Amino acid sequence: MLRLSAPTVAVVTALACVAAMSCAASDAGKPAPWASFRADAAQTGVAACPLPEQPTLLWTYEAKLPVESTAAIKDGVAYVGTDGGTLLALDLKTGKPRWQFKADGDIKCGIGVRGGSVFLGDGAGVFRALRADSGVESWTCKTDGQIISSASFAGENVLFGSYDNNLYCLSMKDGKPVWKLATGAQVHCSPCIADDVTVIAGCDALLHSVDLADGKQASQTALSSNVASSPAFDGQRIYVSTYDGHMLCVGLKGLQKVWDVAPSADLVFYASPALAKDRVIFAGRDGLLRCLAKSDGKEIWSFRTGAQVDSSPVIVGDRVYVGSNDGTLYAVTLADGKKAWSFAAGAPITASPAVGEGRLVIGSKDGAVYCFGAAGGGE
Repeated sequence: MLRLSAPTVAVVTALACVAAMSCAASDAGKPAPWASFRADAAQTGVAACPLPEQPTLLWTYEAKLPVESTAAIKDGVAYVGTDGGTLLALDLKTGKPRWQFKADGDIKCGIGVRGGSVFLGDGAGVFRALRADSGVESWTCKTDGQIISSASFAGENVLFGSYDNNLYCLSMKDGKPVWKLATGAQVHCSPCIADDVTVIAGCDALLHSVDLADGKQASQTALSSNVASSPAFDGQRIYVSTYDGHMLCVGLKGLQKVWDVAPSADLVFYASPALAKDRVIFAGRDGLLRCLAKSDGKEIWSFRTGAQVDSSPVIVGDRVYVGSNDGTLYAVTLADGKKAWSFAAGAPITASPAVGEGRLVIGSKDGAVYCFGAAGGGE
């Protein structure tokens, strides 16, 4: 394993301090939420606030059905879906349900919250908006395929993909279509908002850049295989992984490849990457968490879990949190990939961590929803 120099460790530590200051500034008003699948429209997978060094289990809710959906955390509520099609609104302090909503199919997507509404799609192909305070349905949009894609927000609009091969852009207010783009195959990923375009990849093995204003394709580039993960944008470049084991860095303008790394011919990536200042974190079905340099794609460190990883990693200060099919939630150090903390859930974890308002919320395949934070439940 590659060891980092003292100056590099210092840089990582500085990043953690910046995150802490960001949290403090946010807490002056409202604590930083986790309001969408990868925390922000750029799909970076970076939490705005740190967690305690040794998070404590604060509560567990037994949903009784597998939980693959990534939660949203906003205004003291954790919103999470089940494979049985129930959306749960759980009190963040107690874990007790505030309300429930029954969708038309399994809820596997990450939940989105914006402007007092909760947005989600289901296995029956219905995308809907609910009132965040009550779960009352505001509007629906019926597509012709299941929806795994999580909601992404751009201005007054919400975007998502469907297995009917289309990317949708709807008005958040009333669900009316703004535009729709037909792709060559199913769209599994959550749309990545990058400046004035959205970037998606799907089962057509293409990376698409689409104008947010009119839904017209700006550019595209061919990839080696289908894509299940969501692209991530760091303000300059796009990072994405493919179903045949490639990890890529692509320039936003023209989608020109900067580097393309493929460690193994039989490697599969399902999870979405997370972005730090100078590095990118990928998680694979070979059970490895990999940290690569943004500049050239060279591996800085790797961490092995006990089974495949479909959970998308999340960066929280100087640590990376991720679930594994070995039934464990891990935290490893961003600097060198050493295990810093773990929790044995006892069932596979394919959902991704949601970290907001001083809590980490995640579900498991046996139907348990866990909430972690500071001992005693404090911020």
